[in-house]
Amino acid sequence: MTLFQTAAPASRRAFLKSTTAASVASASGGLMLGMALPGTVGQTQAAGTLYTPNAWVHIADDNTITLLNAHSEMGQGVYTSMSQLIAEELNVSMSQIRVEAAPPAAVYVNALLGAQITGGSTSVRDGWEKLRVAGAQVREMLVAAAAQTWGVDASKIKAENGHLMGPGGKKATYGQMADAASKLPVPEKPTLKDPKDFKIVGTRTKRVDTDAKVYGTAEFGIDVKLPGMVYASLAQSPVIGGKVKSFDAAKAKGMPGVIDVVQIPDGVAVVANSWWRAKTARDTLAIEWEDGPIGKMSDASLIAETRAALGTDKAHPITPATGDVNAAYAGAAKQLQAEYIQPLQSHSPMEPMNFTAHIQGDKALLIGPTQFQQGAQGSVAAALGLKPEDITLKTTFLGGGFGRRLELDFIVQAAQISKAVNKPVKLLWTREDDMPHDFYRPVAVHQLKAGLDASGKPTSWQFKAASQSITQRAFGLPKDVLDPFMCEYAVTPYAVANHQAKMVMHDTGFRVGYWRAVSHNMNAFANESFIDELAKAAGKDPVAYRLSLLGDKPRHAHVLKLAAEKAGWGKPLPKGHAHGVALMDGYDSYMAQVAEISLDDNGEVKVHKVTVAVDLGQVVNPDTVEAQIQSSIVFGMGPALKHKITLVNGRVQQTNYNTYAPVRMYEAPAIDITVVKSSEKPGGIGEPATAVVGAALGNAIAALTGKRVRAYPMNAQAIREA
Repeated sequence: MTLFQTAAPASRRAFLKSTTAASVASASGGLMLGMALPGTVGQTQAAGTLYTPNAWVHIADDNTITLLNAHSEMGQGVYTSMSQLIAEELNVSMSQIRVEAAPPAAVYVNALLGAQITGGSTSVRDGWEKLRVAGAQVREMLVAAAAQTWGVDASKIKAENGHLMGPGGKKATYGQMADAASKLPVPEKPTLKDPKDFKIVGTRTKRVDTDAKVYGTAEFGIDVKLPGMVYASLAQSPVIGGKVKSFDAAKAKGMPGVIDVVQIPDGVAVVANSWWRAKTARDTLAIEWEDGPIGKMSDASLIAETRAALGTDKAHPITPATGDVNAAYAGAAKQLQAEYIQPLQSHSPMEPMNFTAHIQGDKALLIGPTQFQQGAQGSVAAALGLKPEDITLKTTFLGGGFGRRLELDFIVQAAQISKAVNKPVKLLWTREDDMPHDFYRPVAVHQLKAGLDASGKPTSWQFKAASQSITQRAFGLPKDVLDPFMCEYAVTPYAVANHQAKMVMHDTGFRVGYWRAVSHNMNAFANESFIDELAKAAGKDPVAYRLSLLGDKPRHAHVLKLAAEKAGWGKPLPKGHAHGVALMDGYDSYMAQVAEISLDDNGEVKVHKVTVAVDLGQVVNPDTVEAQIQSSIVFGMGPALKHKITLVNGRVQQTNYNTYAPVRMYEAPAIDITVVKSSEKPGGIGEPATAVVGAALGNAIAALTGKRVRAYPMNAQAIREA
């Protein structure tokens, strides 16, 4: 069910037009740039969402510079990278920039996604130009104001370190000139710095949120407190989508601290004066559930029906076919076919789902961790019959997201409970609530066919996959429209004369969601495993084989060569070790990985080292890039080697990290990263490594054992049975 509408994507030209057309005004003697936000300054401050009414940059009298950041900070370092873009053009140090989370507003729409969303590795790509433009506009307006005030030529004035310096020793802070600058027109085409002159962008920069997180002052959703706040624990159906048939709350209502027991569409909530009292009382509820339509599902049945969908005539062409794949396959010297399977996966971020809501009549205050501000505002408005503009939303730090906090279920639940008890309510799920009530990465089944000529070169390549469209569920994508988020890296960069790629969108009825790297995960595993299988069939080295098919793809070829060279590809390894390689482009980035593995005494894969080469264009913060790659590799190793979600009678069997085990610290490999120096536009880096590592590991397993494992997780049992 779609509870919101997204804004139309904005082009760079549209952004510049809207920015330069926006009025410039002063607030408390400060300078603000960009569209005005809903409500007055006083209303905004009273609501506690932010302290400035600016779209992007606000300079106050005391020379405080505030960035209103539209992207949620969930550990990926976006508060730092966005601040670097502003600081660079303002010629100030990072220590002079404060960051506040932006409220829901049209001006904050992510131009790459069409809504105010943090996801898709888009934060730097979205902010790269518009935040630099915003900073440059403010800088030029401050210089112009100083020139006018002092009666000197603007070319004689320098803007550095929060100060304006002119001839004859004239000097003023940005804050002192902010009021005068606010009365000047916004420059239509400010001069942006040449990258060769960057002092902050491209340098290793300490994260702006480090101190707050180290000293415990950073506010995550789980930390929120409001005057008079109460706590809620929600019992939900063991089958997603199930409903309450009946319940007995007599015992719960008599327990210490319990304020009320309320039923909402998703279950029964106990509200108490502490969370532990709410949870303890909730455990006494006697609830009879109606399972609903997925009560008979199993993970095996999901895979079986997804495979069956490949035999239907519902496949969408991903790209126009080239050549005659059937004739080329029929006439090939050697023919190969393979099927690859991806099971369900859970997001399971460290901070379980939570949100705080205070509904007062026709007004609402929402505080908590979300990746989708407009969606949170719109979904609560729809659920409670409120106007979106009457809902104030404050985004806290997120204790992990990975796509799970794009969803809105827990936010609506908190608002519904608050309305029922007429108090500010913090809803907090347990881990055992969180894992069985996720929006899971969907099942996928891939079937690939290729024909090789006598020299081993592929003459035909047929890719066909079936999976579930997340975009249909989340955004109401019409069923006859191909979901682009299912097709990422479905078409490889390898040159094959006769090529065909098709996708079947099959709705299993199970609840699915965007998961870190989305369909890159499934499609890269299938394609990069298959190209390795072709290389083996041709009797060729996997790296050399790939390079022979990348003649017109220099960025792909370069990272592949770099990763192989850095890993010592082709050189002797310790006994019982093997290398596997994989390549992928995604999010405007190009990445190759070489994984070095062995098997332990139990036959489980031990990952010793992953060597990475990546070309992601211009880099804002090298430290963040490395951290994101490291994080993504460890994250991607989990589903590749260790875990999956299984269903019995519609019930998720994994409830905590003991049954859905992530990669532990002692299991993490050494990670060697080479970042290609580039002048290309920035690419995204928060997700691609998650998708590449699985294929590299699968190829290493095949090289070490001679067995090809074509389904996750590639654990000891799967290797034995291959």
